[in-house]
Amino acid sequence: QVQLEESGGGLVQAGDSLKLSCVVSGGIFNVYGMGWFRQGPGKGREFVASISSSGLTEVYADSVKGRFTISRDNAKNTVYLQMHSLKPEDTAVYYCAGRRITTYVTTESSYVFWGQGTQVTVSS
Repeated sequence: QVQLEESGGGLVQAGDSLKLSCVVSGGIFNVYGMGWFRQGPGKGREFVASISSSGLTEVYADSVKGRFTISRDNAKNTVYLQMHSLKPEDTAVYYCAGRRITTYVTTESSYVFWGQGTQVTVSS
């Protein structure tokens, strides 16, 4: 069974940077498109970023475009989310997720494998 484990979250101040990692095991990593979602207090799960299985195509939510970068290293079975210029509204639990080929890369239901999440807290 495919397993995903996120790491790299923490407490930072507004304007700081963090890099999240997600290690995938139990499957053939390079057949999955990957995404990051987040869920803030009292909010639903929100799309953040997605990257294709090849790493050639990236999609970002408008709220993070220009600040966050998604990337993957297929040799390490790992996907990353580099976050810069963090804002208090970025505070959330961040989830790594995997999908197969789809045109609906921003839709939560397209993803079939999910990690447990890592907490990111941004203070003002």
